[in-house]
Amino acid sequence: MTCDWNGSEVAFRVAADEQTDDVLQVLDEAAGWLGARGITQWPARFEAEWVAEAIARGETWLIGVGGRVAGTITLDWEDPLWTDLGGSAGYVHRMAVRRWAAGLGVVMLGWASDAARHRGADALRLDCVSSNARLRAYYEARGFVHRGDVAVGGAPGCGCGRRPWAAAGRRTCHLGEPVRTRLVGRLTVTVTAIRRWLRSALLLRRGRWAWA
Repeated sequence: MTCDWNGSEVAFRVAADEQTDDVLQVLDEAAGWLGARGITQWPARFEAEWVAEAIARGETWLIGVGGRVAGTITLDWEDPLWTDLGGSAGYVHRMAVRRWAAGLGVVMLGWASDAARHRGADALRLDCVSSNARLRAYYEARGFVHRGDVAVGGAPGCGCGRRPWAAAGRRTCHLGEPVRTRLVGRLTVTVTAIRRWLRSALLLRRGRWAWA
């Protein structure tokens, strides 16, 4: 799928196994940028095994702008953090952009809402570290509603009870080590609401909304 952003074509393509390094480079850059600002959203670097399953399932995407890798997003269709809330939904994980593509996130959310709608889902859901007030405000300004905080362990974007992750360094903790936990806030928005906001925002700021 392609769309227009700032006069450049944006292409969404499923990440292949051999593109794992491209996914990791985007995530590592984003993690480093957050860490430099004292935001503990993600570990300093990502392990390939943390993204391998989603790539194998065809749920991780690379976003290209003008032929360059600009971002990545994983869109899952189930998440153990949300088993208490009914309804069909798409679950956004590991959404990140390169710094030169800052501002592309709004297009990525638009793509995710479109993908969820085509699959018959009526909501988008995600989580972010509860202490990251700026990121939570970003999502809430786009129509997401807070649905409580939960403590999770495991690699980022992999749900509860998965392999533990270290706060720094590209390494995997031994299974015998204590699982590091973090408090994340759950946020959800209906597909209808976010599409309404996105259309309005893009028409105002970009001049057109051009899904192909």
